[in-house]
Amino acid sequence: MTSIKEQAAISRLLSFLQDWDNAGKVARSHILNNFIETNQGKTAPELEQEFSQGASLFLVRLTTWLRLTYMTGSCLEKLLRSIGIFLSSVSSNRYLIEFLEVGGVLTLLEILGLEKVKEQDKKESIKLLQVIANSGRKYKELICESYGVRAIAEFLAKSESEETQEEVQVLLDSLVHGNPKYQNQVYKGLIALLPSVSPKAQQLALQTLRTAQSIVGATHPSIVDCVLNVLRTMHLEVQYEAIELIKDLVNYDVCPELLKGLVDLLIPSLQETSTLQPKILNDSTVPQLTTHLPVFLQQAAAAKAIGVLARSNTSLAEEMLRLRVVHSLMAAMGNADHSNSQRQASLTLEYFVRMFPVVEEPVRRSMGEELYQLFLSNAEDLYMKIDSVQVDILATNKVNITRALYRSGLLYSNRSFYSGSYDQNVNLPHSQGDMEGKE
Repeated sequence: MTSIKEQAAISRLLSFLQDWDNAGKVARSHILNNFIETNQGKTAPELEQEFSQGASLFLVRLTTWLRLTYMTGSCLEKLLRSIGIFLSSVSSNRYLIEFLEVGGVLTLLEILGLEKVKEQDKKESIKLLQVIANSGRKYKELICESYGVRAIAEFLAKSESEETQEEVQVLLDSLVHGNPKYQNQVYKGLIALLPSVSPKAQQLALQTLRTAQSIVGATHPSIVDCVLNVLRTMHLEVQYEAIELIKDLVNYDVCPELLKGLVDLLIPSLQETSTLQPKILNDSTVPQLTTHLPVFLQQAAAAKAIGVLARSNTSLAEEMLRLRVVHSLMAAMGNADHSNSQRQASLTLEYFVRMFPVVEEPVRRSMGEELYQLFLSNAEDLYMKIDSVQVDILATNKVNITRALYRSGLLYSNRSFYSGSYDQNVNLPHSQGDMEGKE
């Protein structure tokens, strides 16, 4: 037999549930406010005590109302926060299973794609998904099996709140850890985010990709092109994260492709520059407003990235010399349409000249003594001091240090840089005549 005290508690529970069942939207909103205020941070045993061992009876009412109203957004934030109190409580596994059994994950993912639902409501949905993902591997797998990665990634790309986007990043980071079955799916989803028009989404995706890459190990074939295209951004925080990822990627099998891609970006194709320049800009009476052309932003970022890589690893610098980086850097220094390209290329070329004696003489001969001394005196500000003739000298340079590399042994030493898998394709000059012809 139950005691009088227990009977009173059960009576209060039944009365509370009846009040909820009979309440309208406004009254239920008040009930949720009171519930959140009095139960935030409680453990599962404390919740059971509060509800006379019948907390699940209230949780099932919350989940039922969620499924009925989530498309309209009625009290959605409070409803999700209330469910979150149950799911995030200590020893809450029972509540979590009850929520998942009624399709809780699918409901939360659907909320992310609804246009009528407010951003704050979607943020609460993300927080609940975080709680579920952090509950263990099988729950991460359930989210991924429910097409969660795609829904979450799309929401990150479309979200207009940086605070919410950061919550999404936390969720994606959780899904890539301790989830071997679907970690590749998360990794590919992050790569798919790189072309996003949202700079914050790009920044967060790049950050998380660094972690994901170290976990997954093998690189995806599309990652090089995607990361290099991100360099077209005018947002420095995105460019920084892209270069940080590039620094990581040179330790993987895509290194040869990545280095070649960076060097190639120093000389944009005529097709790219002509396509990006509107016809009105060809009018001599109109100022040439080409400063922010994405291809030139990419050129400047590539010059900067090459400098970062070269300074961090001499072997990388030597490999880029083989790819004719000196010629390409000088050509970028001759891009009078974009001063930052000139500046970054000049700073990076200065490192190569000072670091590798084989580079100095070909650069001096190509520039001429006056321009070369001006370059050495202040490489960073060179672009402000050179005239149109000197710009043309740089842009049309024919520097090729193949013979110098051959004589110094750098061309041979780099054959082992990629464990033989890449450098076997190096085309060495077969005679002095060949070398002279390429000089």
